Amino acid sequence: MNDRHLSCFAAIYDEGSMTGAAERLRLPISSLSLHLNNLEAQLGVTLFRRHRRGMEPTAAGERFYGHVRGILTAMTNARQDMQAATNRVTGSVTLVMAGSANRAIGFKLVERVSQEYPDLRLTLTESLSGAALDELHHGRADLAVAFNPTPGPGIRITPVLDEDLVLVGQSRIIGESVEPIAFEDILRLPLILLQQGLSARALTRDTRLLKRIEASARLQVNSITTISESLCAGLGATIGTRLIFAGEIATGALNARPIMRPALDRTLCVIESTARAQTFALEHMQAMIISLLEESVREKRWEARLVA
Repeated sequence: MNDRHLSCFAAIYDEGSMTGAAERLRLPISSLSLHLNNLEAQLGVTLFRRHRRGMEPTAAGERFYGHVRGILTAMTNARQDMQAATNRVTGSVTLVMAGSANRAIGFKLVERVSQEYPDLRLTLTESLSGAALDELHHGRADLAVAFNPTPGPGIRITPVLDEDLVLVGQSRIIGESVEPIAFEDILRLPLILLQQGLSARALTRDTRLLKRIEASARLQVNSITTISESLCAGLGATIGTRLIFAGEIATGALNARPIMRPALDRTLCVIESTARAQTFALEHMQAMIISLLEESVREKRWEARLVA
């Protein structure tokens, strides 16, 4: 059994006839028939029922097709990967990033990929950290950039930066001071939080603190935009980051105060699936993402600390 046998089988299955498959592969029907006969002899099964309308797969053929498609796809990916190693970065990468990371480096990442890797197909999606990890676990993403991932089998985690959380809201709600505010005092305020569950660990790793925050929340909303508008309207305060609300803080529409006793922080990580075959495209993308994140901290566009 070789790749020619598998390609011929797949072409016959897809086209539904020997004639269509022969035209697609640019092979004489006699050669195509020989490859199919050899394949059926090696497998010891009949893969197609031949009739006047064409070729109809048997139950064995249907089952075999699932294997063949996976094998041919893997072979195509392998060829692209080796081309990337010797010539250029090719193939495709699906990336899911937490909102803060996307705001900090999303455009720069797209710009740099366009300039340096024109043959790479990048799919970039912004999502909550929990949802980003879910996409990775279910094989719908190749890489995830998320906060506080839970270590476990099947994923490889690379911590990049630590970020402090702050209290954000109008000065009349959280005070005009920019001095730290105690955690206990925050719980007395009308809190508006991102809907927990998907984003819980992105807020804090400490489950005890998280439960207390959730219990005191006045509103839980699954939209950063709506939370920002609610804060500017004076409906409450939130626990967030300076990066997300940078514009509103800069104009004075919102105030931000550090949190103490205890301080709240979170770790941004690049996560990959260990079940996904490593490729040069993934290696290059991961290195570029980490480089851009580190650059955003060094250039003080992101108030965070790099993980040593």
